[in-house]
Amino acid sequence: MPRLYYLGGFVPAAVILDLLGVSATFVFVASALGVIPAASLMSDATEQLAEHSGPGVAGLLNVTFGNAPELIIALFALADGLQEVVKASLVGSVIGNALLVLGAAMFAGGRRREVQLFSARAARAQSATLLAGTAALVVPSLVRLAQGDPLPAVGAGRADFGPGLEALSIVLAVGLIAAYARGVVVSLRAHSTGFPAGAQRPRPRWSRRRALGVLAIAAALVAVASDTLVGSVEHASSQIGLSQFFIGLIVVAIVGNAAEHWVAVVAATKDKLDLTVSIAVGSSAQVGLLLAPLVVLVSFAIGPSPMAMVFNGYELAALALAAGGAAALTARGRSTWRSGAALISLYAALAIVSALA
Repeated sequence: MPRLYYLGGFVPAAVILDLLGVSATFVFVASALGVIPAASLMSDATEQLAEHSGPGVAGLLNVTFGNAPELIIALFALADGLQEVVKASLVGSVIGNALLVLGAAMFAGGRRREVQLFSARAARAQSATLLAGTAALVVPSLVRLAQGDPLPAVGAGRADFGPGLEALSIVLAVGLIAAYARGVVVSLRAHSTGFPAGAQRPRPRWSRRRALGVLAIAAALVAVASDTLVGSVEHASSQIGLSQFFIGLIVVAIVGNAAEHWVAVVAATKDKLDLTVSIAVGSSAQVGLLLAPLVVLVSFAIGPSPMAMVFNGYELAALALAAGGAAALTARGRSTWRSGAALISLYAALAIVSALA
């Protein structure tokens, strides 16, 4: 059993600390540590389920469960009315994957190699998808500016943007999800023949029933840890001295993506940059095309008020820099440790600015 799974003990520990009324900071830290192994277990179960199917269904499973921990955290935050944390965590997932994960992977993989190569064509396609997704996300904010209204300030909390922007957010959300679903259908049809002739199908380590059971348990653990995590954010942020915006943008985003982060970096050290780019850039695009729109739609059903797709100035700049930076450094199909260092530096700069905002 991977040592990372031992951190799963922090899930019941967080619940116990919460029930005992211990400092919110300890509850928050224990919850955050508990989410990591639960998310990793969910990823492993999804991988085993995928090995029971053809490549098309495997891709659909990875699409469905790839960002499930982030979605679960966002739903609990919405129910508590923490829309600023939700938006910040969505933006944090984009910049975390496109800058921190991709940068760390390129840096780790390039330390012992002069240069690493990957498919420039595939990278450009994924970057184009990321650019399209982030461009769609900023449309309501641009409409608000065009109407002469200011963008929300960092730390402003929940705001009412009016029925017009809420309706526009719904239309964009439905359109983005439809476009993403269309892409999944096309991918499934392209792989409908299953494994190529002569190719050896991978032998799953787990049975289908075991994989489904583990997936259900992992989802339950993520839900429990997310509940205590979100419930402790407000008090923990004041005790630690960090804003809810920073916690959502940096801490929650990293915790929710920890399993994917590790896989991407390990793949780069094995000189599998195509997999790394697919995980980092593809996951960022998935947030813009699927996760964020889904959260917007769900917000109309749960929580104190709907969440319009309007971001503050920092979030808009961070999205643009992340999409542009990832596209620029993957366009040639080659990377070095210097490329990774540049992306990490950009992420660090954004993190420092967010802490001071």
